[in-house]
Formats: sequence, C-alpha cells, structure tokens
Amino acid sequence: MARQQRTQVGIIGAGPAGLLLARLLKLNGIESVILEDRSRAYVEARIRAGVLEHGTVKLLEEAGVAERLHREGLVHEGVELGLDGGRFRIDLAGLTDKTITVYGQSEVVQDLIAARLAGDGPIVWEASDVALHDFEMDRPRLTYRAGGVDHELACDFIAGCDGFRGASRSSLPASRLRIYEQDYPFGWLGILADVPPCSEELIYASHPRGFALASMRSHTRSRYYIQCDRHEKLEDWPDDRLWDELKRRLGPDVAPRVTTGPALEKSITGLHSFVCLPMRHGRLFLAGDAAHIVPPTGAKGLNLAASDVHYLSRALVSHYARNDSTLLGAYSEQASARVWKAERFSWWLTLLMHKVHPDGSFAEQMQRAEIDYLLSSPAGQTVFAENYVGLPF
Repeated sequence: MARQQRTQVGIIGAGPAGLLLARLLKLNGIESVILEDRSRAYVEARIRAGVLEHGTVKLLEEAGVAERLHREGLVHEGVELGLDGGRFRIDLAGLTDKTITVYGQSEVVQDLIAARLAGDGPIVWEASDVALHDFEMDRPRLTYRAGGVDHELACDFIAGCDGFRGASRSSLPASRLRIYEQDYPFGWLGILADVPPCSEELIYASHPRGFALASMRSHTRSRYYIQCDRHEKLEDWPDDRLWDELKRRLGPDVAPRVTTGPALEKSITGLHSFVCLPMRHGRLFLAGDAAHIVPPTGAKGLNLAASDVHYLSRALVSHYARNDSTLLGAYSEQASARVWKAERFSWWLTLLMHKVHPDGSFAEQMQRAEIDYLLSSPAGQTVFAENYVGLPF
C-alpha cells in the first residue's frame, strides 16, 4: 500500500524552475512538494549557465534569495563581439539602462535549496519511478518511490519542471503535442578552469576556424567554449590543444591575456532548438527545459525557465487568492510568446557568429553583411542589447 500525501502543487524537478516556483508560491501561502530523481549533491554540483538577465535577477530578489547573488555576482554593462581579429563592444547599459549578472546556475540552485530547506517545504530527493495520473481531471496525482517505499501525492496542480528528458512531457501522448525543433551541425567544446578571466566582459568571437566564447564564473574561475563538430570526441582534445585553438580564435589582442590551467570540467554539447506546445494540459503545466531548449549562444535557457515561473506563479496565486483561473488558462500562450522571442534571438545569434557556410558562398557573404550592419547601426545594436539583457516578462 502506497503512503498517501496531499499538497496544493506537486512540482517535479528541483532545478531552477521547480525551486523558484516553490519559493514564490510559499511566499504567497501556497504549499508544494518537490520530487527530484537525483541526489542533493548531484543537483547542487551540476555545471550549467551563468548569465542572468535583468528580469531574472529581479525575480530572484522578489523570491528573497538574491543576497549572495548581489555579493558575489559580476554585473556587466556590456558585451564584446570579436570579429576579424578585432573587438566591438555592445553597450548594454547605455542602450537599455539594464545590465546582466554573471552568477552560476549552480549557485542559484544552492541558494534556492537553502531557502527551501529553511522551512518552505519538503524536497524528496532520489524519487524514482515518478508517474503522473489524472492531470486532465480535477484530482491529479503523482506516484513515486523513495526510501524503498511507494508514495502517492494528491494535489490540485502539477508543475512539470523536470527537464528535457523528464517524466512530465513524456507522459503526454504525441498526438497532443506540437513539436518544433532544429539541430545544428556543430557543437560547443567547453572547458572550466580555475584561472582568471581574460576579459572583464564576455567575448563572442567569430573566426574563420569557428566560433569561440570567453566567459567566466568569478574573478578566479573562467569558462571557455569553441565551436567543434558535434560528433568529435573529448579524448581528441587534450587541454593544450584546446587552449591553443581558443587563443587562435579569440585573436591576437586577447590571446596574451588567456591564462591556461588544468580543466575542472570539459564537455562537448550539441546545439539544439526545441519548443513543445501547448505548455498546459489540464492541470499539468510544463516549465523550463520540459517545454523548450535553446542553443547556449544567447544564454537564455535558465532565463526562460525564470520567465515561465513568473507567469505560472502569478497564475497560481491568482487562482488561490482570488478564485480567478484566467491566468492559468492564458499560461501557455503568455509563456510561449516570450519563449519564441528568446528562441529567435538564440537562433539568430548562433547563425550570426558560428562558421556555418562554405567559404566564398552567397550565404557566407550574407552572414558578413549582417555582421557589418550590426556593427554600423545603433538601431541594430539596440535590438541586440534589448534581447541580450532580456525582454520584459
């Protein structure tokens, strides 16, 4: 016999979306239970994105978990584009009066877990065999196994925040879903190292040999990426080869400032665009990577999860506080409208900065013309800046 539980919102996934949603609901008197199939140590150690939009920072402030972010995060007022060996700066603050903050996703998750465990409600770690039931009806349920015991969680609503391969979206019949996706013919080879950054701001570099990105996690930890074939093997990229290729692509002005060191983490990630609609199915609501994936070029993944949570948390608060379900009905349309804009920017920036087309082709000339326009047009730079710091929720 399964152990019976009851809550208002059952949340699947203790990533940024699930944790932030639970926090905002608790601040409005709404109870939840979070089910996570991994251990706490694994979740807190996952290396992910590190660029927070202006609106994401404001949402974390609203959630009361931004104290360490403001103490340790790096506020950037601009971003640099590396082209033909030179660099061009986009003045984010000057063009939009907004900034971005470099603060690792793992740090955001740790802050949210600490707040949750300080009295907000339970997280069930290593919850296996999670299954969704009756979410098209008035009494949805979640079943799972933890500590060798079967459990059943009755709830009013289910929030599927369990990522691209989680149980939430996979529990839906394919006939109910509209899938839009694109694979890119290249990947990112990334290295994380305890070395000081080569620049005070991020550098996105376009080079004849392929794209490169100089990023950071702190004043003493750097994150670098280079474009590679998505089918390459890590063993073909010893640290010395990777550092040499990175310096070549960042150009002669930047290369002398690149401090090398042993890799703390090294990975190859394929680039993928993916949107699944609708984001609501009865009393099941998809949020974050369960509903959409963006190429990392525009740093939108975590930020899109935050915008989903913005819409969903307000919809649930309206339902419970005012018995008004209008926003719940509008959730998929509202959230996906912003998703598509972020997907467009990530797609555009990916194709703008990567080696995509054959040398001397018409398409390559169009790519160069697009870059030339961006560098010469204040209007084009404003469009870039508005999208990079984050469109309004």
